[in-house]
Amino acid sequence: MATPEPGLDRHEWESELASLEEDLRDSPAEALPELSRLVERMLEERGYDLYDPVVRDGEEREVVTEFRAAREVADRVDAGEDVDPGDIAVAIDGLGSLFAYVIVALEAP
Repeated sequence: MATPEPGLDRHEWESELASLEEDLRDSPAEALPELSRLVERMLEERGYDLYDPVVRDGEEREVVTEFRAAREVADRVDAGEDVDPGDIAVAIDGLGSLFAYVIVALEAP
């Protein structure tokens, strides 16, 4: 299996996020599920096991917990449920933080 190219991954992810930014501002509920899928792919490509019920302690646990909370809101939106705009904003902020975390981790030696 080939090792991922951090620079190529980063460019692809930043391009995807840029294509979502207008929708995140104008229709956050509609854009949230797509942002969730982008961050999920990023975390999985960086080796996070997002659906393991027993997550290691420390930083990985916090990342997985943050992602799963945001994903739950995105799934509710995707299912057509009436979701509080405040919950959507918290989910978008959390996913944005995770996006930034992965990008910064790519820059680390």
